[in-house]
Amino acid sequence: MDVDLAVELSRDAVILALKIGAPILVTAIVVGLVISIMQAVTQVQDQTISFVPKIVAMLLAGLFLLPWMLAQMVEYTTSLIADIPRNL
Repeated sequence: MDVDLAVELSRDAVILALKIGAPILVTAIVVGLVISIMQAVTQVQDQTISFVPKIVAMLLAGLFLLPWMLAQMVEYTTSLIADIPRNL
């Protein structure tokens, strides 16, 4: 294994991790923004109010996107294992 192959494999793994993690993080950002706007409008400034809705939204997004995330990971793993003879 040469350096170029190691860099390519690392880059692909990082891109896959970003693709898989991004939808859940975006969900948390959107829910946090909506709750912050609601707190600003109602003038309720409690820091703990945003945690439960964010966690629930992230769990729901994770459950909804789980088949897609698993398919992405299986596809990456399959291509990684299939390329072992070529990379030796």
